Amino acid sequence: PTSPQMASSSPEAPCSCDCFVSVPPASAIPAVIFAKNSDRPRDEVQEVVFVPAGTHTPGSRLQCTYIEVEQVPKTHAVILSRPSWLWGAEMGANEHGVCIGNEAVWTKEPVGEEDALLGMDLLRLALERSSSSREALHVITDLLERYGQGGSCREDPAPFCYHNTFLLADRTEAWVLETAGRLWAAQRIPEGARNISNQLSIGTDISAEHPELRTHAQAQGWWGGQGTFDFAQVFSLARQPVRMEAAKARFRAGRELLRQQAGGITAEVMMGILRNKDSGICMDSGGFRTTASMVSILPRDPTQPCVHFLTATPDPSRSVFKPFIFGVGTAQAPQVLSPTFGAQDPVRTLPRFQTQVDRRHALYRGHQAALGLMESDQDRGQQLRQMQQDLEREGLEAVRGLLAGEWAPPPQERGCLFQTFVERECQAYT
Repeated sequence: PTSPQMASSSPEAPCSCDCFVSVPPASAIPAVIFAKNSDRPRDEVQEVVFVPAGTHTPGSRLQCTYIEVEQVPKTHAVILSRPSWLWGAEMGANEHGVCIGNEAVWTKEPVGEEDALLGMDLLRLALERSSSSREALHVITDLLERYGQGGSCREDPAPFCYHNTFLLADRTEAWVLETAGRLWAAQRIPEGARNISNQLSIGTDISAEHPELRTHAQAQGWWGGQGTFDFAQVFSLARQPVRMEAAKARFRAGRELLRQQAGGITAEVMMGILRNKDSGICMDSGGFRTTASMVSILPRDPTQPCVHFLTATPDPSRSVFKPFIFGVGTAQAPQVLSPTFGAQDPVRTLPRFQTQVDRRHALYRGHQAALGLMESDQDRGQQLRQMQQDLEREGLEAVRGLLAGEWAPPPQERGCLFQTFVERECQAYT
């Protein structure tokens, strides 16, 4: 059998994602624009979950994917796009306009197979506990220090583990946080556009770091202790897993796509980048593909709402980005919620993932049937694609009107916007 280190970096390992952010003046409007493609095992179902704000008994515990952590007295409302078998999320936002996406990364620090917090758990915990991207950064690094990161990241008896990098954004700025075990480095993005892919990308421009980062690197013989300290250079593996090498090309392509649009980046531009197949950013290769996508508009003006567009379905080039706004009457859209299996869930029974369960939600089923038609029946496929484009355009128009002050729906209607679009998409597939 191969060593765990090798198993974790097999060429089929689902370890690719891309995150993007545009901070004025790179954005076309006075807003921070955030985007992410979640690339995962090709049959994994991603659901969109709304969790309202909550208050919790002092001293209570919280069950994450594999381990328990201490709960905090108050948690914020969140919208999450997550692989439906786990507790955390690939990407999401909270009611304060904080958005986070994460990526798999391998470094010189060994990955942990023992149960710990997944990067996706850290992402959700940060959204539930912070009201700014800077605060979210502290939440993640504190939890990392206390609990570490590790555990298998896919529904498979063979463990698959990685470390994480994060892109965090709010209405005013963005942060890139890159980790290696419990160690980390962070870079503040006060303006301009930035992307992350499956590799370390923070060089010498470090805004904050783990207090032992440099002494550890020196003790390991990775850094001489003199002159400049380049985080990516010092902590990256000399021989990367196959997929990490492929990610370099995606990272460069993403950076170039952002550069071409600098000063004119909008939600639509980000959606276009997420749909870019030539670069591999919109992925469909081997055992995995882009299973869900998200784009958020975070206006500088605090009186304007933040808007989050989510697909809840695979392949953004053939999916609908539907607008979500936190507000009165915001509730879970049942059509994008996967069935639950309680104590019988293969993630709960030990040894884990010995069996497979059907996690497809209603929208996912309808969308899969539509994708089939797009491939087999040209006329019907074209009609469906047209319907998707019309529905998405309608959502974008509504949001444009809302942010321009031309459309002022009652709060209740605003809170139900996502639900309305999900229902309409479901109907179109039947």
